[in-house]
Amino acid sequence: MNQLTLFLPCAAGVEDYLAPEVQTITGLSGTDVVKRRGGVWVNGSWRAVQLLNLHCRLAQRVLVELSFTEYRNERDLYQAASAVAWEIWFTPRQSIKVEVTAQHSPLTSLNFAALKIKDAVCDRFRDKAHGVRPDVDTRNPDVRIYAHLTTDSCTLYIDTSGEPLFKRGWREDTGDAPLKETLAAAMLAASGWADGDGDLPVLYDPCCGSGTVVIEAAQIACNIAPGSLRRFAFEKYLPFQAHVWAAIRDEAQSRVVRPEPGQPALIYGSDVAFRMVDFARRNAERAGVADVIAFRGGDALQRMPPVEHGGVMLLNPPYGERIEVAGVAGVAGQAAGREAAWMDNGGDFFTQLASHWKKNYAGWNAWILTPDLKLPSKMRLKESRRVPLWNGPIECRLFRFDLVAGRLPKNTATV
Repeated sequence: MNQLTLFLPCAAGVEDYLAPEVQTITGLSGTDVVKRRGGVWVNGSWRAVQLLNLHCRLAQRVLVELSFTEYRNERDLYQAASAVAWEIWFTPRQSIKVEVTAQHSPLTSLNFAALKIKDAVCDRFRDKAHGVRPDVDTRNPDVRIYAHLTTDSCTLYIDTSGEPLFKRGWREDTGDAPLKETLAAAMLAASGWADGDGDLPVLYDPCCGSGTVVIEAAQIACNIAPGSLRRFAFEKYLPFQAHVWAAIRDEAQSRVVRPEPGQPALIYGSDVAFRMVDFARRNAERAGVADVIAFRGGDALQRMPPVEHGGVMLLNPPYGERIEVAGVAGVAGQAAGREAAWMDNGGDFFTQLASHWKKNYAGWNAWILTPDLKLPSKMRLKESRRVPLWNGPIECRLFRFDLVAGRLPKNTATV
């Protein structure tokens, strides 16, 4: 288990940030950590598997590659899966699920491909375990097996994470279409908020919703491992050693730092819906960072800066499916509010927001995640950076605006 090939899938656009995160967590470098489209390959050990699951904020899962073969039909997939020593990873008493993804595969049915791989796994156990076969559980399996097909190759993986890594274990109160924790972490990584060697700058999310961005930031500030509140699939696998895992968790816990009593808040969050602010507070308590974040209700067009000096604003304003659940001044359930016009071509919210920022937030850097590529022109601001990121199936840009005092130009800026 000291020579494993791992693959950590991530959202498109996150690979550049995931690779250095993996290097920091594992201590690996060079050819042992290789960036690829859609994720990062790692030559690591079983210990690296556990460390990555516990500490990685940007990856979706930690997969172990068990087979790479060429194929032409489903029979080849059966043979490839039959050749894998599944019995060194789990027993037939554990349930399994097989999932297949493909790019330009010649096969007509991925469901049939998954069935053949499942049959191969079960038949191998039947032959080696005196007729005992693992059960299939498509909802809550003990073991998830992934197959990725290209035009002529099949890669088989065993998943060591279980639930996807964005499920940190603290977010129980949410609105509709909440931001995934992994995307919030990607926004923070792209902004460079935690890259400096000195003190962290103040962070403010004026549209914090259920608190995903600010809670991720607070855990980073406190050096709290993102997986510290949850369980992982590898804990059910045969290589797992409870005392080794306990030592890894204890080491992570020993590195947690807490703010000094009476120290001003470093991170601030506000939202027009007071109901969402209550959700964010409860989530922050579960995440262990309630004492690091100052929450408040209020309209983003009226809220003054939380501190006199500058800082970083990082926000994901409502769009698409999130529009329908936006409220007005904290009135839960009322959808026809100011935010309902955020993506309306006739709405002037972003123009008003830019005016408010230029008047009151000079010296701040503002980062906005949006699928609207024309946002800078709507705000009549020139972005200093634009970072491509994907929010699920939605292609977005993370725009940076360096705010200075002054009046908005009469003409819309070009981008």
